[in-house]
Amino acid sequence: MVGFGVQLWLEEYGLVDLRRAAREVEDLGYSSLWVYDHFYPMSRETSWSIMEPWTALTYLATQTEAVRLGVLVTCNSYRHPPILAKIAATVDVISGGRLEFGIGAGWFRDEYEAYGIPFRTASERIAMLGEGLEIIKGAWTRERFSFEGRYYRVKELVSEPKPVQKPHPPVWVGGKDRRVFRIAAKHADYLNIALLSPSKVEERFKVFREICREVGRDPGEVGLTWHGFVFMGEDGAELRERIRRFKENSNVVELKTMSMEEFMDGVIAGTPKECVEKINEYVERGVSYFVLNFPYSPDMKAQREFAEKVVPQIG
Repeated sequence: MVGFGVQLWLEEYGLVDLRRAAREVEDLGYSSLWVYDHFYPMSRETSWSIMEPWTALTYLATQTEAVRLGVLVTCNSYRHPPILAKIAATVDVISGGRLEFGIGAGWFRDEYEAYGIPFRTASERIAMLGEGLEIIKGAWTRERFSFEGRYYRVKELVSEPKPVQKPHPPVWVGGKDRRVFRIAAKHADYLNIALLSPSKVEERFKVFREICREVGRDPGEVGLTWHGFVFMGEDGAELRERIRRFKENSNVVELKTMSMEEFMDGVIAGTPKECVEKINEYVERGVSYFVLNFPYSPDMKAQREFAEKVVPQIG
């Protein structure tokens, strides 16, 4: 069974609208609701008013009943890992065991520099992610926990309350790098890959499965997931213009500078029928869960249309 979740950009919502959107995601039957871990906007067309995601997620836990909740993905180096472990456990308790724990190494240099957080090399950030997950899972599952690493250490840590979910909330690791894959193979319940075409997703999944076998993990134990943008419309010319506008106004250099063709390969776009076809391409290559972002749709119109016209067509 293929699963679907929705990611909301906090910069597009005030508090009242965020609550309304979260409840609609739940009512529409999506199985999960996600926010992202950014302090600067992802687009020049959105707002600088961005609530801190874990605080916002705690609020959303009190405003929903069944939908699962997560941050896709938390930047490991924005919060000291044992503190993040306590924050996440608290959200799991408040939500009644509905947390999905997404985490990655971090990448948005502008935010690091603006907030005075050291922006280390990619290798260092990835190594910190591995150590961070060791600490977070230890804090969740052990009565007392000590760890001595290159970047972090804790001594006789007691972290209560523990998460409601046992042994701990599902862990989603996001990234495309082989080094991240090795961490995911050791720690993750789900591997999340963002904004890649079906063929590139298939290539990355093949590499991940090989790494799983290298570290002694059954690849079948890790769910393979895709995160990206959805653009739906019947008018091809209007849709392409909307996508071009979104791409050109992105604050993410990687997206802004790639060709239109490459960008289109890595998103789900077109009529509902074409979206179904693209999703099925991903499913055929191993994707079992989609976390979808719908640009320019804080009114939830696109999310409703997708739930009504696309989700029922996916087996």
